[in-house]
Amino acid sequence: MPGRGETSYQLVARELRAAIRQGVYADGRALPTEADLAATHRVSRQTIRRAFQDLVAEGLVARVPGRGTFARPGPDGYIRHVGTVDDLMGLSEDTEMRVVEPLARRIDVLGAGRLHLTSDAVFALRLTRSHDGTPFCVTAICLPPAIGRELATVDTLSTAGATSTVTVIGLLDARLGIEIAEAQQSISVELANATHAADLGCAPGHPLLRIDRLYLDTEGNGVELAISHFLPEHYSYRINLRRGA
Repeated sequence: MPGRGETSYQLVARELRAAIRQGVYADGRALPTEADLAATHRVSRQTIRRAFQDLVAEGLVARVPGRGTFARPGPDGYIRHVGTVDDLMGLSEDTEMRVVEPLARRIDVLGAGRLHLTSDAVFALRLTRSHDGTPFCVTAICLPPAIGRELATVDTLSTAGATSTVTVIGLLDARLGIEIAEAQQSISVELANATHAADLGCAPGHPLLRIDRLYLDTEGNGVELAISHFLPEHYSYRINLRRGA
């Protein structure tokens, strides 16, 4: 079913995107036809056509007149298409998380300030994320104490070295019922420090893509601050921008 704020064509595109990444349409297999997908999803062919347009724009499929739609060969590295908060939660579809520093209470003046907390205490953890066994990202996360205490009971977050396919933002939504309404994001470049280098297997001073995200609930409260550093040779970040009506 569609995620919050997700249209029918976005749902179809998301499900096809996941199937392509999982290799369902590998070895030259064609994707289902517009008519078949329209019948399966109970939507119009125009909706399916709009979903295919997104996948073509992302470079995931090629449309061959008179033959059908085919998945393109996968590129080296990891490509992530982001258009909604639900896409961010969908990182768990095809990547693996490993806990480097378990979730625990810490004093973090900057993190607490970004979350607009009344004290300097937060719950923090550090994790890496891998695709096909290759680490491409390390993320430092800060949570408000009330949320952190709830998630501290989750073994996959509180145990060093634990691996899973979950995302913290997904746990907030599924386990705690916190509705994420907005993500404020900034992107910059930063050189790897010794910690980044050890986590990602690169040399200190290596250029990294830094993505800073502050997640807000429906009342505008900060519920998670995530600062991620990505290896650019293993990660590509794409956003589709459209003009409004």
